[in-house]
Amino acid sequence: MKTRRLGRIGPSVSAIGLGCMGMSDLYGPADEAESLATIRASLDGGVTLLDTADFYGMGHNELLLREAVRSRARDRCVLSVKFGILRDPAGGWNGVDGRPVAVKNFLTYTLRRLGTDYVDIYRLARVDPAVPVEDTVGAIGELVKAGYVRHVGLSETGAETIRRAHRVHAIADVQIEYSLLSRGIEREILPACRELGIGITAYGVLSRGLISGHWSKARSVGAADFRAHSPRFAEGNLEHNLALVESLRAIAQRKHATVAQLAIAWVLSRGDDIVPLVGARRRDRLMESLGALEVGLSAADLDEIEKAVPATAVAGSRYPVPMMATLDSERGARS
Repeated sequence: MKTRRLGRIGPSVSAIGLGCMGMSDLYGPADEAESLATIRASLDGGVTLLDTADFYGMGHNELLLREAVRSRARDRCVLSVKFGILRDPAGGWNGVDGRPVAVKNFLTYTLRRLGTDYVDIYRLARVDPAVPVEDTVGAIGELVKAGYVRHVGLSETGAETIRRAHRVHAIADVQIEYSLLSRGIEREILPACRELGIGITAYGVLSRGLISGHWSKARSVGAADFRAHSPRFAEGNLEHNLALVESLRAIAQRKHATVAQLAIAWVLSRGDDIVPLVGARRRDRLMESLGALEVGLSAADLDEIEKAVPATAVAGSRYPVPMMATLDSERGARS
């Protein structure tokens, strides 16, 4: 497994990480036994970066990870955890809490569920509009000093917020959506991170399966599946976006790769400071994704991909409009 460092001060991790959300939440039912087998197979394959959140399945995902890594050496796993999203018993969403006292409370329960005495990277999932980011990051910094957290991360933050946070405590990485269909970070966020020596962990590299090469117009999802409400999967937009996938498929076939491998390889090609997270829930999808590490892209290949899927080619925003309004990364700095 190839490795990359998350920023100047972050940990060295596998060049591809495993995002575990779909094993517990938001993408419909998952097979728990297969999820456990997939996490273990990822570790066996050299993956060290495992990404979770305390609100994925209201704690289920952390408990799943605990079971999966129970027999593994702790220092061989880099656990990246998001916190702060509030849920209700029905699974609904009740905002964000980034207060310092809440930060410490969230971590206390995370450590118990994960069965560990420290988290490698800890980050607020969304900026709390009622709490200065300096206060939230300062609280995580106190947990670093106490030994409960190794590194401070951010998630879906704009360039100015990143700078403000970094002045309080060194930031290892920013977790943010980045793919052939979601390239907004290239304008301000990625340059700011590179200026400050902050890494990127890129989620949504297959745009929630849309550019995996496995999606079709005939595929249906339940109401609890995020994609049932995603603008990019909506009628009209879906047909347009799947046509882009077919353009990628032609390139992938010439490279003796799958569409998913080509899309992941493109993210890998954007810089050694970027680590893509793949959301595989099954071992076969995991193995396919890891195959992207063997797909080399020449300058001519990258130019062909750019022509097939220009930066503004996608139809539909990456989240529904109300959710887009909650993203600091989309609306710039907060006061």
